[in-house]
Amino acid sequence: MPPHPPRLPLSLLSLGLALHCPHVLAEDSVVLAPLQVSDSYANDGYQARQAAVGGFHAAPLLDTPASISVFSQQLLEDRQVRKLSEVLQSDASVGESYAPIGYYENFNVRGFELNAASSYRINGQTIAGEQNVALENKQQVELLKGLSGLQSGVSEPGGLVNYVTKRAEDVRSVTVSTNEQGERYLATDLGGWFGSERQFGLRANLAHKDIRSYVDHADGKRDFASLAFDWQISPDATLQLDAEYQHREQRSVPGYQLLGGTEVPHGIDPDDRLAYQHWAKPVQNDSLNLGGRFEYRFNQAWTGTLSASRSKVVIDDYSSFAWGSSEGAFFGSNGDYDIYDFRSPDDTRRTDEAQAMLSGRFDALGVGHELSVGSSAQRRTLDQRPYYNEWLGTGNIHTGAPAFAPSDKPIGASERRLDSRQYGLFISDRISFNEQWQTVLGAREVRLDEKTWDENGVAGRHTRQYELLPNAALIYKPQADTTVYASYSKGLSAGGTAPWFASNAAQILAPTTSHQLELGLKHDWQGLSFSAALFQIRQAYQYARPDGAGNFTYVQQGQQKNTGLELGASGWVTQNLQVQASAAAIRARVQNSGTEAYEGHQAINVPKLRAALQAEYTLPLAGLALLGGARYSASKYASQAGNVEVGGYTVFDVGSRYRTHIGGYDTVLRLTVDNLFDKRYWRDVGDYLGDNYLFQGAPRTARLSASVSF
Repeated sequence: MPPHPPRLPLSLLSLGLALHCPHVLAEDSVVLAPLQVSDSYANDGYQARQAAVGGFHAAPLLDTPASISVFSQQLLEDRQVRKLSEVLQSDASVGESYAPIGYYENFNVRGFELNAASSYRINGQTIAGEQNVALENKQQVELLKGLSGLQSGVSEPGGLVNYVTKRAEDVRSVTVSTNEQGERYLATDLGGWFGSERQFGLRANLAHKDIRSYVDHADGKRDFASLAFDWQISPDATLQLDAEYQHREQRSVPGYQLLGGTEVPHGIDPDDRLAYQHWAKPVQNDSLNLGGRFEYRFNQAWTGTLSASRSKVVIDDYSSFAWGSSEGAFFGSNGDYDIYDFRSPDDTRRTDEAQAMLSGRFDALGVGHELSVGSSAQRRTLDQRPYYNEWLGTGNIHTGAPAFAPSDKPIGASERRLDSRQYGLFISDRISFNEQWQTVLGAREVRLDEKTWDENGVAGRHTRQYELLPNAALIYKPQADTTVYASYSKGLSAGGTAPWFASNAAQILAPTTSHQLELGLKHDWQGLSFSAALFQIRQAYQYARPDGAGNFTYVQQGQQKNTGLELGASGWVTQNLQVQASAAAIRARVQNSGTEAYEGHQAINVPKLRAALQAEYTLPLAGLALLGGARYSASKYASQAGNVEVGGYTVFDVGSRYRTHIGGYDTVLRLTVDNLFDKRYWRDVGDYLGDNYLFQGAPRTARLSASVSF
């Protein structure tokens, strides 16, 4: 990292030198001092050139044999995003999977659900994903689509999300925003370099938000603070530290369920909140993420890295919840639903991780090597109180919910539910045979030691497992701006948790393996980057198996196989128009599950086709740009049996950005209107802990913001 923040392109540096001293370039040669290049992410509009999520350090996307989407800082700012769902909706491979308002979000990628325990990272370090990670201090968000066993060990086959934090630079800005509900938002971004040689850098981000939701009785608030510290200890040694804390509280909004188990609710107002009771409290989520990274350059070829992190989330959930009816685990045919007093305080999840890595370049046997070797250790714990879910009475989706008194049942004591320790040795070697052919060979040896306890504190499963997770890719570059690759990878995923109505309720199943084959093409043309990937992923199928007479057992049986094609493009179409576009066609099938009704059709909540587009057009009027976007989803099944389907939809978004000077300060005004035509649609019809839920998309929403730089 350089001792000061300015980073000028060499072309501008040369031009400036030529204009200032033309005789120097004409008559004399000049030897410049060595230039230190930082591991930073240049802002090139919507187009990204590199990402760290595909390996062990930042690398060019063109040379990475994996399907990766990067959401740049400009895209995050122009979209005025505050949550990950607002970011990932720009990628067609991603869908929401139980993401209720007021609760932490969940997603599926390539048709497989991400796991909060292993699918989310900050600066490459695993965090507890049961939180809505703040975006105020993030430089970009990276999404690796597909298996990530080599990078992270135990993880889901769908993908991996990595948040990249902002580093120190001279910045002083304030942002305020509001929406049509009167929401109040204030954020500051302060940073700079100091010290005798400007070797110390700080970046602080603060934010407060009074949440005003379009759903009745679903308001809340959020407070966030972060600090990033950079120290250039010597020309060869750097230290980076990050800390962020967030307190968020908001009343959660229950999802709908199928009427009679076979019919989608109709005529639903998205403003309505099911099962509202005045005594129910907001869901509170307190999250702390700490990370540190020390890097030492032994010479021009070899670098060593030490990193460590801690992530802790505490969730307090006191909700009035809508679930089921007298007819079963679904709403009644007439719209009736049961109302429960659900309480789960002190739900505490913690992840500690450490890693040591050595990376270098060398030539051997006539070929070039880029080698990374290392070791990692991780501990993940879960402490919970016994489930508290007391029936109170009945409401109706059309007439509302009468008032009920809360339950007086006492809450049990907190117990350790999971203690998972993971140790890994990994190696990855990029071998360059010539300018056209490369191969990437890697593997991670995982040792998993995992203990579980039931909700009464009785010891359950104790898994000791060794697993070798290989990863191999063959790369062909017919020309410098084109890459064709074929890859194979194996993954290890955490076992699911049995739902409360299963005969083995709350049991955490053993980890399961997954496999992926992928063919890909990447091409840079003028100002655009194009990508295409054809993939197949197989994983054991985990579900609540019907055993007859209304009984269920949560099992791993059969497999889910998803085959798909992804297309993407990002960058400048013309001097004035830039886009980020993607499309994904996925065939998701369950096989050999032992339940015939669940097989032979598309899996639940996975449309066969999605597409997404974000665009910006710069107008001739100085400082003014038009923003727009569109999201399309084909129809999808809302039940495992494939007997209920929700329709497809297309949603359009518009906006504008205006850069100007107010009082001598650089000011950016942004206006965005999502769902311009107020489309009614079901954005999420997946299952969660064995139950099926339906969530409506947001109605037309507008947001206005102003950012001032001092």
